[in-house]
Amino acid sequence: MPDLAGRLHGVIPPLVTPLDDDGEVDRAALERLVAFVLDAGVDGVFLGGSTGEIALLDTAQRRALVEVAVGAVAGAVPVLVGAVDTGTRRVVEHARQSAAQGADGVVVTAPFYVTPNPAEIVEHFRIVHSAVDVPVVAYDIPSAVGARLTPDIVAALAKSRLVVGLKDSSGDLAGFRETLRRVPADFPVLTGSELLADTAVQLGAAGIVPGLGNVDPHGYVRLFRTATAGDLVAAAAEQDRLARLFEIVGVPDQRRIGFTAGALGAFKAAMAVRRIITNPATNPPLLPLDDTETKAITAVLDELGLGPVR
Repeated sequence: MPDLAGRLHGVIPPLVTPLDDDGEVDRAALERLVAFVLDAGVDGVFLGGSTGEIALLDTAQRRALVEVAVGAVAGAVPVLVGAVDTGTRRVVEHARQSAAQGADGVVVTAPFYVTPNPAEIVEHFRIVHSAVDVPVVAYDIPSAVGARLTPDIVAALAKSRLVVGLKDSSGDLAGFRETLRRVPADFPVLTGSELLADTAVQLGAAGIVPGLGNVDPHGYVRLFRTATAGDLVAAAAEQDRLARLFEIVGVPDQRRIGFTAGALGAFKAAMAVRRIITNPATNPPLLPLDDTETKAITAVLDELGLGPVR
């Protein structure tokens, strides 16, 4: 089996965490979700990312999430698991737990709350790398963490082999391009952008990690394949269609609920309408969408021909 770096390519959706009425991981729904994205032809799955509510999961939920997904994937594609927390010791604990449960790699942000400088960020990754037996993928999401994994930092991490790849959710396309210029050609850089995925692939992204890929993984697989085949017109057309679908995140009223609740709630509502998952609930303190918002999301799905999955 090739090493993980060689398998970090294509479409790797960051899976939502389906919940049941009691707030526990809905195991049957998670198995359906894994089967759905595998059927679409994805190249990996990412558990416990931002879309997977990593900041809100308790220990039991994290354990159940990894246990069920690793079993459902059954080695078909790599399973990445987020090890995201405020400090290095906590991250090591999460990473070791996921590795013991069968994760192929762990996805790690910079530490947060403590406002680290670049040297401390590199030290964080050095300690995590030395403490776990699976590869580490760096995750740049400054909107949630506060600190950037700058091109300088990523280049240092790649050169010292502390990480085997990068998931870039910075929203900074110029920085993304500079990172690609600075890292070795065989170091995979993945984009977390739903709306500029075709552009990122043209720039050299090895893959796409789109939260909207929970709702329409087939669309992102088509986008990636046409973009890498050089059919930029078809890739742009698919990106435009997915951009229309992404408008569902703007449906929830942010005077009533926050952006995160609205975006995750929109994904989960759309997935429930499509019968991929059963319950659109999110973890507290995120509040649910209302019936009017769900009807508006359903209308977008109908417009795009995305009905219930059979």
